[in-house]
Amino acid sequence: MSNPGHVLKGPIDQLPADVVELAAALAQIPTEHRVRVEPLFSRVVESTKRRRRILNLVQDALSQLRLDMKYLMFDLEATRRERDELRRQIEGSTE
Repeated sequence: MSNPGHVLKGPIDQLPADVVELAAALAQIPTEHRVRVEPLFSRVVESTKRRRRILNLVQDALSQLRLDMKYLMFDLEATRRERDELRRQIEGSTE
């Protein structure tokens, strides 16, 4: 019997469990059949990894956007407080 590492090249910890399970099943089929299926499986693995990388990038971008929004809201509130204080000072000096 073969090892799923033969079918999967690189770290398998970033792959879903069902893909790892499929690799193990592919490793057990006869070589003449496996040779035909391995290129297709490799494309699925690369596509899965690419989607995972894209998802991580999107999640990071969303986290940064949330942080930026918090800073902007804080700055907006500070600006409003400064504006209101300046208005009170101006109204107080005209009386």
